[in-house]
Amino acid sequence: MNTNIETLQIRYEKMLPFLNEKQRRIYLGNEASLLGYGGISESSRATGVSRRVISEGIKELEKPKEYRFDRIRNEVAGRKKTIEKDKTILEDLERLIEPLTRGDPESPLRWTCKSLRNLSEELKKMNHKTSHRMVGELLHGMKYSLQANRKTNEGSSHPDRNAQFEHINATVKKFQANKQPVISVDAKKKENVGMYKNNGKEWHPKGKPEKVKVYDFEDKELGKVNLYGAYDIGENMGWVNVGIDHDTASFAVESIRRWWYTMGKGIYPTATELLITADGGGSNSRRSRLWKVEIQKLANEIGLKISIRHFPPGTSKWNKIEHRLFSYISQNWRGKPLVSHEVIINLIASTKTYRGLLVKCQLDENEYPKGIKITDEELGKVNINLDDFHGEWNYIISPYLSQT
Repeated sequence: MNTNIETLQIRYEKMLPFLNEKQRRIYLGNEASLLGYGGISESSRATGVSRRVISEGIKELEKPKEYRFDRIRNEVAGRKKTIEKDKTILEDLERLIEPLTRGDPESPLRWTCKSLRNLSEELKKMNHKTSHRMVGELLHGMKYSLQANRKTNEGSSHPDRNAQFEHINATVKKFQANKQPVISVDAKKKENVGMYKNNGKEWHPKGKPEKVKVYDFEDKELGKVNLYGAYDIGENMGWVNVGIDHDTASFAVESIRRWWYTMGKGIYPTATELLITADGGGSNSRRSRLWKVEIQKLANEIGLKISIRHFPPGTSKWNKIEHRLFSYISQNWRGKPLVSHEVIINLIASTKTYRGLLVKCQLDENEYPKGIKITDEELGKVNINLDDFHGEWNYIISPYLSQT
């Protein structure tokens, strides 16, 4: 590498954290001027900044009185942002990276293993005018950062984890293309009912915080609630069933049943199939015999083939419901004691987002006893078809055409 370019590159990298956009232009304009003939090109090669920007910096150095140094840009400078001209580019970019996104999706910082150039090429195929640099800016604005060729310690993971993610994503796309319902389901952690501390802060008059109990011992009269949700991925609509008994497979399937009759049936009147994405454990465990038997009852009742796609072990945070529904519910009731069932219902039902999330909620006072055993004979009556790829994760339970 040319010595001048190498030296400039080192100086620029050291100074960059301390420069805003205008200061960067002027700094590079000064460096280019000192280099003499060809200085603009050498500065551009060393720093990756365009020749036009460096030339503008030289002009500002030559005529400082004509420029307002209290502004980073001139008043008429700058083009319209890409996202202002291209309304769908962000949505298409997120759709490209979402199937292979890694890291905790609830974290403020997410990262993807797809390169900027590959993403740019895919967006161009969708008729977006973009470049790899522009994609980098968009991803930064979406709180992604690119981290290629880096080993990460994610604990034990199944070798087919990413393949299952892609399988789930492909199935979701297929169902949505055919106008069939797709829901993400899961149980939220149990919540104490009563004057208990709830994480987060809420506005109160100074020095007058809401007083709650010191200890979180369960109130024997009010008890706890189980929250089981169903999130409609295509419609951005959520359903939460608030149970006062045990979180069992029967409770989980009853929650899905209530979603169907309250929301799903009206949105999808011609549906013939239903896709459910779920964790591999808990009340909707892939190993649960009761879960499969209850799903069979639901399929018989509503007349739909029900496809199940379980997430691999240790990947529950990738389930859409976690960061498209439950996280917003937690934000909405932060700092508010859950003093009664009515308060819980109202707080959940009032949860909204700028993207138009709609949430409905209902109290479920049924009893769901634990310890129900399913015999081999009962399990054998489930009309189940296991997928060729990890049948323990992917299967379809079809309704019986006639009941005896």
